[in-house]
Amino acid sequence: MTEVAIVMGSKSDLPVMQAAADILDQFGVTYEIGIVSAHRTPEKLFDFSTNAHKRGIKVIIAGAGGAAHLPGMIAAMSPLPVIGVPVKSSNSIDGWDSILSILQMPGGVPVATVALNGGKNAGILAAQIIGSANKAIQEKVIEYKVKLREEVEKASEELKK
Repeated sequence: MTEVAIVMGSKSDLPVMQAAADILDQFGVTYEIGIVSAHRTPEKLFDFSTNAHKRGIKVIIAGAGGAAHLPGMIAAMSPLPVIGVPVKSSNSIDGWDSILSILQMPGGVPVATVALNGGKNAGILAAQIIGSANKAIQEKVIEYKVKLREEVEKASEELKK
């Protein structure tokens, strides 16, 4: 059963959102990936948002640029945790419009927000959420963090040489 849904507002967001898919592959977390535009396909947005949990999805990663309403609208309609990825797009104001559209949600409609173009961190956060109920995934996340620490320690030692 698919655990994570990765959605984006348009195909131009794929390079950023692919990083989420790549890290989920590394952790062995199953996912689906697709395009759901808040503005161009509102009926698809409604269907996706209200039914994802019924299909077994546990976490939604939603990326969008510009006005970036996708993550917030999904969070408004879905009982699932939503991780928003602001995307610096060709029509954005240096990414700030996307960041603020996703970050500044009203009370009662939370969206966990990662950094601008932070698809990788969105994937890691999704794996951590899945790992809270799946020991095998949690162990892979722990191993990943150990490896990060070891890489930093190695780089530090190399600087001393």
